[in-house]
Amino acid sequence: MTPERIAARPARARFVRDGLVLGLLTVLGPFAIDMYLPSLPAIGRSLGVGPDAVLVSLTAYFATFALGQLVFGPISDLVGRKPPLYAGVLLFLFASVGCALANDLPTLIAFRVLEGIGGAAGMVIARAVVRDLHSGHDEVRLLSVLMLVFSVSPVLAPMVGSLVIAGTSWQVIFWLIAVLAVVGLVLAVVLIPETRPRELRSASIGEVWNACGRLLRHRTFVGFTLVGACATAGFFAFLASSSFVFTGQYGLSPMLYSLAFSVNAGAFFAGMQLSGRLARRYGLRRIVVVSVAAYALVTVLLLALTAAGIDHLAVVIALLFVAFTFLGLGGPAASVLALADHGDIAGTASSLMGTIQLVIGAALMAVTSTFANGTILPMTTAVAACALLAFGLTFTLAGKGK
Repeated sequence: MTPERIAARPARARFVRDGLVLGLLTVLGPFAIDMYLPSLPAIGRSLGVGPDAVLVSLTAYFATFALGQLVFGPISDLVGRKPPLYAGVLLFLFASVGCALANDLPTLIAFRVLEGIGGAAGMVIARAVVRDLHSGHDEVRLLSVLMLVFSVSPVLAPMVGSLVIAGTSWQVIFWLIAVLAVVGLVLAVVLIPETRPRELRSASIGEVWNACGRLLRHRTFVGFTLVGACATAGFFAFLASSSFVFTGQYGLSPMLYSLAFSVNAGAFFAGMQLSGRLARRYGLRRIVVVSVAAYALVTVLLLALTAAGIDHLAVVIALLFVAFTFLGLGGPAASVLALADHGDIAGTASSLMGTIQLVIGAALMAVTSTFANGTILPMTTAVAACALLAFGLTFTLAGKGK
């Protein structure tokens, strides 16, 4: 073995180590969503509340998970990465234990609020650490690893949650999430160094808010952020309602529900993987226009069929699979177009875009929950409405800019 290869081995080992640890920190927040989904009907029965009430706990988590990104990102620029990371993961751990011990819905919602705030820390700060540690090709590679871990969550986590529900109780899900938080915290303390040098901690909160104001006045940023937000909100509507629809109307077990959910979530992330290749060949705007139009067409067809009583499970899953594949194709392209003119404030722009999209998703969940009755029509109505909003915004923007 050559000296160059011997020297490269520790660097590769550190790269893999960083990817695994930062990937775990990134996925803590999403796991607290996806692992929790199969337990929603069981939580409602245990606490004596209906689908509309128990969905509030999911909406509360989404809202604070979104807003937490705007808190931890700027703080980590001001004081360094590790203090806010530790604080966020500890809050997430404390709140997860509180959720496991909750014996009524208001208590569960209160701890889910705290859990959402803490869960945002791992996602935002892990991305910042990647930017601190690596640049160029290595940064892209490591971010791809984080995205791969993130994309595994909606496929693996519901299966884990359904296995827990089948063998124990819904509280065990939160104990398991707490264990993951402990593992992530220990690994971060031991293996991840402070990556924000003191001489770079000069940004002020005022500068961050000025950057946010600049972004909110930028037509292209706002437009394509809203396209992505409205389109993705359709997936959030599916996420919020699917456990009640598939286990209630179609009588699926928690395990079969998790498989059905994973198929559709997998379509979403498969589309994301194809997006970059197709965008290089056909251009970003064309990808957004075609994919959003196809997404709207398929979801409206699904709504028409379910409203007419043609709501066979195979038809529903097949059409959702196609719709979410097109959603996955268009979402990343819309994000790139939104961020294209803001390289100097890319971190703030990315955080603001994520916050806007998750807040809109949470708002839609709140609206959807008021109509939730365990049947498919409210869900397909919400998904189609979001797709049509995205369609309208896309064609308003399609002829503007390059």
